[in-house]
Amino acid sequence: MQEETARSAIDTFISAFNASNDSYVTALLSQALTSDVVFWGPLGRSEGIAAVERFVLDIRRHPAGTGTMVRCSEVDMPDEWARYQWVFTTPDGGPRLAGTDVVHLRRSLIDQVIVFAGEIEPSAS
Repeated sequence: MQEETARSAIDTFISAFNASNDSYVTALLSQALTSDVVFWGPLGRSEGIAAVERFVLDIRRHPAGTGTMVRCSEVDMPDEWARYQWVFTTPDGGPRLAGTDVVHLRRSLIDQVIVFAGEIEPSAS
């Protein structure tokens, strides 16, 4: 049951990267994250949904074009922390970024996100 809750929150978080319009990003993040979420990203620590929204919007505005973020592993939740792997690919075989996120849940919402991004590499054809 706990893994199902984590998977739902994670998939909603990832859906913000793939929203059909930037205006939907905040609503999707609000469904997945606590308002006081702590985000540990490539540029350091930030807090709140607005900080995560800035990160998501930056990824969505990749110079190679709007890409797609997908979870490419099962959600592994050995304790109160869950982890999963993801991949972000830009259109036309552009840059691909892969990584692992670790999230902590509180009341079925993500209250901490730690992003471990891998190297950018061309997508496989």
